Amino acid sequence: MPGTSPGTTKLVNGKARMTETVEAKRPRQSAVAATAPLLSVRNIEVVYDNVILVLRGLSLEVPRGSIVALLGANGAGKSTTLKAISGLLKTEDGEVTRGEIVFDGERINGIDPDKIVRRGIFQVMEGRRIIADMTSVENLKLGAFTRSDNEVGSDIDMVFNYFPRLKERTGLAGYLSGGEQQMLAIGRALMARPKMILMDEPSMGLSPLLVKEVFAIIRDINRDLGVTILLVEQNARAALSVASHGYIMEQGKVVLDGSASELRDNEDVKEFYLGGAGDQRKSFKNLKSFKRRKRWL
Repeated sequence: MPGTSPGTTKLVNGKARMTETVEAKRPRQSAVAATAPLLSVRNIEVVYDNVILVLRGLSLEVPRGSIVALLGANGAGKSTTLKAISGLLKTEDGEVTRGEIVFDGERINGIDPDKIVRRGIFQVMEGRRIIADMTSVENLKLGAFTRSDNEVGSDIDMVFNYFPRLKERTGLAGYLSGGEQQMLAIGRALMARPKMILMDEPSMGLSPLLVKEVFAIIRDINRDLGVTILLVEQNARAALSVASHGYIMEQGKVVLDGSASELRDNEDVKEFYLGGAGDQRKSFKNLKSFKRRKRWL
């Protein structure tokens, strides 16, 4: 009967049950699609200059709408991982020689960086890479270069809502403080209306107070806008404070992963990345610690 809920009608039980079966399947199918990761990096290898092997069978997943932290020491391959995803390896004579990178259901390794931006990935580079002789507004407009709509102005206002001090700085961006330049770099990424932002060391060179402020804004952006974030950081404590999941890299591959809470409670992570051992903190030269690290590798 029109307007009758299939869950309550008793008049045509066979049809009602059929309706319930068909409609019950639809949410489950949608749920399956919704739970598929936005980004899948599958067993990739990266080589520079046709000789130097940097990533060795690296795999990771980033769920849609999440913040995932990628942690590790200098030289572990974290930045190379981001450049492999964003396509910027090409600018440094790097190449994904094995495996695949799948974003939103489509393989993207080998695609030019500008096309990857149009598909919804924007990388905030280490060191901010703002244009020093442009104003903040001009830098923000640069982030919208792939767009052809008429809403750029309203999105600039949105960025200023997250970073109000940028609105006050009307001079050249080169005169901004380090923290303000980092805010501008994140704001420029938002101007592309990305599905996913790759952030490379957003805490670099910032005071502890500014680190706390920047990471709080990263969490707000993820929550308010639903932007997925893959966060590369050496400041493991700050990264795990906002991430839901984390991966730890050593020598070009993932050696440990888990939820943020699991990693915070892991004794190895405490010792090597969180300083949890205090005055008793061990050195890698210590045999026990060395064996623990060797177990990861």
